[in-house]
Amino acid sequence: MNILILGGGGREHALAWAIKQNPKTDRLIVAPGNAGIALLAECADIDILNGATVVTFCEENAIDFVIVGPEAPLAAGVADATRAAGLLTFGPSAAAARLEASKAFTKEICDACAAPTAGYARFTEAASARAHVKAKGAPIVVKADGLAAGKGVIVAMTEAEALDAIDDMFGGEFGAAGAEVVIEDFMTGEEASFFILTDGVNALPIGTAQDHKRVGDGDTGPNTGGMGAYSPAPVLTDAIAAQAMAEIVLPTIQEMARRGTPYQGVLYAGLMIEEGRARLVEYNARFGDPECQVLMMRLGAQALDLLLACAEGRLSEVRANWADDHALTIVMAAKGYPGAYTKGTVIRGLEALPETSSQMVFHAGTTARDGAITATGGRVLNVTARGATLAEAQARAYAMVDAIDWPEGFCRRDIGWRAL
Repeated sequence: MNILILGGGGREHALAWAIKQNPKTDRLIVAPGNAGIALLAECADIDILNGATVVTFCEENAIDFVIVGPEAPLAAGVADATRAAGLLTFGPSAAAARLEASKAFTKEICDACAAPTAGYARFTEAASARAHVKAKGAPIVVKADGLAAGKGVIVAMTEAEALDAIDDMFGGEFGAAGAEVVIEDFMTGEEASFFILTDGVNALPIGTAQDHKRVGDGDTGPNTGGMGAYSPAPVLTDAIAAQAMAEIVLPTIQEMARRGTPYQGVLYAGLMIEEGRARLVEYNARFGDPECQVLMMRLGAQALDLLLACAEGRLSEVRANWADDHALTIVMAAKGYPGAYTKGTVIRGLEALPETSSQMVFHAGTTARDGAITATGGRVLNVTARGATLAEAQARAYAMVDAIDWPEGFCRRDIGWRAL
């Protein structure tokens, strides 16, 4: 079959890598793709936020299956457009993707289905939000309601930090995403990611992961889009996963269906785990990045079969087959990230690294220029490895990092420390 993946980051490289291994794949196109993706699939430079453009491209290229990678096309209704054109599509409708696109909407759903989550209040102007913080004190969590590329959440350890975050959000730092602000009670515990496929009725857990949000070793410094991840997450035990399914995930899926906006695609539940129980931190409407990289490394070719079953409404017929293994990915970022950084620096040594079912460098922000791979983003490479143990996966991944010649890049040296 001919498959189109929308997106151009590390998540889409990992999806393409896994899907390419499945014999059902005839032609694989990724739009817009990147320098790493171009080594295994065709890349197409189209506007992936424009549903009509995507539909026309699919018709011209006889596409059989569309996989929407990032959140922005989902929020823009691209999956609605492709479905309306009769194209088999993996990814929720714009109405269902509000579970990620609006923090306030997610809280509303949690209230409606009694899913355990942090207490909260929502605000559309700064004065009342500031008053709420002063009444509550810190630590406290301030969230821009809309999509802010993973940067619209401030875990404020002091009242001053929370008040600054409110002023920044209502002052336009996150654009339209900050027009409404959700302020949550601070939750203690350990955070982990739980991934579930759902066709709107059935739900299939497809893995756990834990990522590292802060830029520095020991979880220090500002939050980022993620500096590394590993799977499985030992803290998310079978018992806690069962509790999360029963009390959070399934009630959410049922509530979305009850509202006439059934959710179809991957539901990424960020969970806070304490004393053997999970509470919802947030939902994402797509595979996490960099969590997708470790999930795809472990799933391999079967990923396509699972996504197809989800899109075709026959999820009850399939199951994920897991090896008893571990995967770990290290993000190499441009120096300065998540602040200002230089673009266009050259990365050397990638061609000498292994590309196997247990070792792979997924490209996140790269382009090919004059025969060289150059860095074009903040998070640039996802150096990923599998092993029989997490320690083995970690050692393999860091050995690959050490073989990459990129003086302008950096990474954390402690990915996996919580589990290890």
